[in-house]
Amino acid sequence: MTAEELNRRLRAVVEPLASSHDLVAESAQLRTRGRLRTVVVVLDLADGPGSLGSDLLGEVTREISDALDADDVVEGAYTLEVSSPGVSRPLTQPRHFRRAERRLVRLALTDGSTLVARVRSADDDGVTVSRDGAPDGTHETLTYAQITTATVEVEMRRLEEN
Repeated sequence: MTAEELNRRLRAVVEPLASSHDLVAESAQLRTRGRLRTVVVVLDLADGPGSLGSDLLGEVTREISDALDADDVVEGAYTLEVSSPGVSRPLTQPRHFRRAERRLVRLALTDGSTLVARVRSADDDGVTVSRDGAPDGTHETLTYAQITTATVEVEMRRLEEN
């Protein structure tokens, strides 16, 4: 079986389990380093702001482990690593921007400029942001076509303060 076929089989096992918990399987793949093999699964909330709690992550990890063993998807010994994408994940889909609502993001725009702003809302057409320090109610909407790259900025303040 090719690596591509194996990764397709992994996704076929992981995606329904993730979906049953209102999660999205961002990726599921086998990584091999010498004789060490690791199944790496990245899960995220299906949509909207919030966080993926460690209790739910642990529960889904056990279910994935049981399903992979039952289906014998990966022959032999392997390590299972299940995590969430983390803040360093690039925002590349409308769902990612909706997950970042109320968060500060760094946007590289197609005109060459960089904008650091707070995500106020996002839909399938674009994202509405406000610059920190701008008067309340001052928002601008960007289409996804205007954004080259976007990442969440790590803040030391609690989200409730924003």
